[in-house]
Amino acid sequence: MRTERRSDIAVEEVEIIIEPKQARTPLKFGGVVVESVPFCKIWVCVENGDHEIGEGWGGIFLMDQWGWPDPEIDHTVKREVMERVVEDYVRLVNTHPAHFHPINLFMELEDDLARISRRACEEAGVPEMPFLNALVCASPVDAAIHDAFGNCNGIDTYDGYGPEFMDDLSHWLGPDFAGEYATQYIRDEYLPRVPIFHLVGGLDKLTRDELDDSDPDDGLPNCLADWIDYEGMYCLKVKLRGNDLDWDIERLIAVHDVGREELDRQGIDELHLTADTNEMCESPEYIVEMLSRIRERSPECYERILYIEQPTGRDLDVHDHDMSAIAQMKPVIVDESLTTLESFDRAMELGWSGIALKTCKGQSSDILFAAKAGKLGIPYAVQDLTNPSLALIQSVGLGARLYTIMGVEANSRQFFPEATPEVIRNVHPGIFKLEGGEADTSSLQGTGLGYQMERIWGRMTRDR
Repeated sequence: MRTERRSDIAVEEVEIIIEPKQARTPLKFGGVVVESVPFCKIWVCVENGDHEIGEGWGGIFLMDQWGWPDPEIDHTVKREVMERVVEDYVRLVNTHPAHFHPINLFMELEDDLARISRRACEEAGVPEMPFLNALVCASPVDAAIHDAFGNCNGIDTYDGYGPEFMDDLSHWLGPDFAGEYATQYIRDEYLPRVPIFHLVGGLDKLTRDELDDSDPDDGLPNCLADWIDYEGMYCLKVKLRGNDLDWDIERLIAVHDVGREELDRQGIDELHLTADTNEMCESPEYIVEMLSRIRERSPECYERILYIEQPTGRDLDVHDHDMSAIAQMKPVIVDESLTTLESFDRAMELGWSGIALKTCKGQSSDILFAAKAGKLGIPYAVQDLTNPSLALIQSVGLGARLYTIMGVEANSRQFFPEATPEVIRNVHPGIFKLEGGEADTSSLQGTGLGYQMERIWGRMTRDR
């Protein structure tokens, strides 16, 4: 039975703000190209058992291209349905009758989220969206509640995952976690600097020779070589096709060679690559063949590959491939398939090496996934959904408090730099402009998720 605490909160008021954002350059992954996305911001006001009030913020892109990549359904329809799910989920948390810890609330409402998602799709006359996409809709609400929980109780939100504020992990993760708390599996403080993975999209230019008059003239780099010169990134996430083996091999080797050449000029020996086909491979054999040929063609490139991300389809009951052949060569990380604790277990049964955490799946889920992975010795990464603005602050903060394989992915600075207001960039300069390929987290301070909204808005208020 759950123990009630004075720190538990009830949601008193919620506001939804949705703003369309245009990409600086197209982002291609898998079989889609992203050029514009609505950014959903959530503001909440909560009250704890001592009648103390706190406000909180969350944000995420409602990117149906990733969460719901059904080409038979129009983007406009999908986004309307997603906005409806956000509204219904907000109504659900706003009318919840009890005080709660944020993780308790999120897990308690998991089935309700699936229900309102099904209902929204039925009323729109479209097939049911993947539960992953429903999580995207709920994630900014969950983030805002975690932020408000910390602000209301005058604590860093991550300190609120210990015995003073919540039940032990056995409540969700089973008897093996009796007497254990999430704080045992997270860092006591933010890492001062976090390596950032730069995304090399399928349409991205690699060298200066590829540049032409069609490139944006806004002071930001337009090819990989210039990005490395600009920010010194030594971690590169490469989007591959997954159905064109020769192209994928050439692309990965080319990215490695450009990265190595530019980093050599800066006297940096370190370079890490990850490869992501966004579920486009029909079977694991594709990746095994790709890695084998890369190892033969460019042993150095092969050695620099840190892991492979989600090569096959997200439904693990349909795409129940044995991943052990890939895992014997390189770690293979489950991403789109990881939506519930049950899917975590299923992935491990199928031989996946580790998991990908994303704030768009929920801060609550990420904390539980990280604790479970930590106990089991399973590696995990923190990746993003082209997170801008507050969403990026949350994601970098999450990665800085966890024990990731290597840093955090952050690519909004490439594709949606204008989605972050200047005032936020000024308060958190080290998160939105890298030095030496790393984010400086020293601006993550104060209560909640470290946004420092008092500085951003002048004072903690609804006047935005």
